[in-house]
Amino acid sequence: MIQSILVANRGEIACRIIHTARAMGLRTVAVYSQADAQAMHVAQADQAVAIGPAAARESYLVGEKIIAAALETGAQAIHPGYGFLSENAAFAQAVLDAGLVWVGPPPSAISAMGLKDAAKALMQQAGVPTTPGYLGENQDAEFLAAEAAKVGYPVLIKAVAGGGGKGMRLVEQPQDFADALASCQREAAASFGNAHVLIEKYILSPRHIEVQVFGDAHGNVVHLFERDCSLQRRHQKVIEEAPAPGMDAATRAAVCQAAVRAAQAVGYQGAGTIEFIADGSEGLRADRIWFMEMNTRLQVEHPVTEAITGQDLVEWQIRVASGEPLPCRQDELSIQGWAMEARLYAEDPAKGFLPSIGRLDHLHFGMVEGGRIDTGVAQGDTISPFYDPMVAKVIAHGPSRDEARQRLAAMLDETAVWPVRTNAAFLARLLHHPQFVAGNVDTGLIGRDGAALAEPLAPSAAALAKAAARLVAPSLAPGLRLNASPVRTGHFLLDGAPIEIAFAGAATNPAPSTLVCEHGQVWRLEPWHHKPTDGATAGDGAILAPMPGRVIAVSVAQGETVTKGQKLLTLEAMKMEHTLVAPFDGVVDALETQAGAQVQVDALLARITQQDD
Repeated sequence: MIQSILVANRGEIACRIIHTARAMGLRTVAVYSQADAQAMHVAQADQAVAIGPAAARESYLVGEKIIAAALETGAQAIHPGYGFLSENAAFAQAVLDAGLVWVGPPPSAISAMGLKDAAKALMQQAGVPTTPGYLGENQDAEFLAAEAAKVGYPVLIKAVAGGGGKGMRLVEQPQDFADALASCQREAAASFGNAHVLIEKYILSPRHIEVQVFGDAHGNVVHLFERDCSLQRRHQKVIEEAPAPGMDAATRAAVCQAAVRAAQAVGYQGAGTIEFIADGSEGLRADRIWFMEMNTRLQVEHPVTEAITGQDLVEWQIRVASGEPLPCRQDELSIQGWAMEARLYAEDPAKGFLPSIGRLDHLHFGMVEGGRIDTGVAQGDTISPFYDPMVAKVIAHGPSRDEARQRLAAMLDETAVWPVRTNAAFLARLLHHPQFVAGNVDTGLIGRDGAALAEPLAPSAAALAKAAARLVAPSLAPGLRLNASPVRTGHFLLDGAPIEIAFAGAATNPAPSTLVCEHGQVWRLEPWHHKPTDGATAGDGAILAPMPGRVIAVSVAQGETVTKGQKLLTLEAMKMEHTLVAPFDGVVDALETQAGAQVQVDALLARITQQDD
């Protein structure tokens, strides 16, 4: 058995691995960038090694530094978690060449399944059904456009080395193909160092079904049943559940056995996920479920599989990497109840889900029976602009799907984060969406109804009254009217906006401000005071940077006439591209940035002046 393990990752997944490793009695080593010197995973490990600057490409993505840290600390094995170098075959081979144990599949399996086009060809040979599309080497834009036309719109353009929802574009009309292809290739090159793409038929009523597989060095491969990850926003998973709703025994057997064949075809060892796309227009049927790709690592959503099987998948990984056989045979695994997981992100749904960064001055997670929180941050920590803005994974397990759903919703309702914004309220509303309640979900649900679900709600009168009482002393205060009733009316600021609140009671030691927490949303309430008006605002045609980032494209010139919705600039932040558009018809009166510039939040990038009629 491995006795010491270095975790080549950060945040929630690093803490998750450390938790199991320590429970097994193993010594743990963390690595960290300058931005993560005070991070939770660093504090939890037995030893920690600094590996470079904040930027991942100079720290977490530098395999030589990670291997050196393992050798320096005497760690026997390296666990990559997910993301970063977890699916990098060259890094896995370098770990082995250094005489260390790689907690993951063989480099050959990573290579075989790492490129989507080659993986699909291999699956076709193994008798696993695949979706129609183009998998070839020709990357000429005109040729790819012709292939897309043959497949028939809508199509997906997918980076062959992609993952995590990046390097993927949905194209519904031929005239949009060229721009989508260029954007996809640019993102793929930046994220994965490989601009090659494939073309795939887009299923109109798609469901995302994936099967957890596990193999060992003794030739054993099992599945741990399926997960449904159909609730997605821009191809990134939002809420996952296990098992999949509407999956009957025969279909489950067919899909899970196809997943096992896929793993066997590459001599797979360790944890892996075979992802399928299903046409859900007539329910789940084995003849309408096709192989999409394989993730040769642990998945973000692995806790729901752990919940329904009672197995610790990180422990399985470590035991398999140590040369042990799988802890269970297939006939020893069964489904117990239902589990759901929501990804709590530091993002603002009211602002188009832009990432929200900063210090977590207030952080509270709701908890219920069967609940679990996997996180890598605590109150007082900071969400930085350098990495994925996940705050936590919120997981609920129950005897039935509806019980798991209600428990998860209750946990999200009680979650409160400030001043960083989160998607907690959005997630809770998703769980109450009639289609999700019925188990009738496809990957387009958020695209259709997400705007309404993302609209911020106002706090209730009861919540406001309770909060207002914490701000007022028993004696008469300015701005209050007393009458015979114990109820008073006061003037306050709610997130800076004036509001009048009727309330009863007072505080012995009134606070200068307080938080109103309700249904996953948080507001700051203060006594009324004059609030000066800021300078530039988006309302007057100023185009402001919504977050710190790098300008990667400027699509207009100063003095150019633009129309409402026209692309002006593209900003790259937190591994994602964000397009800024003209708020109305007008002229580019000022252009204050250029491609390659690093900008801070609220920096003035351009100003559009409205034309006179």
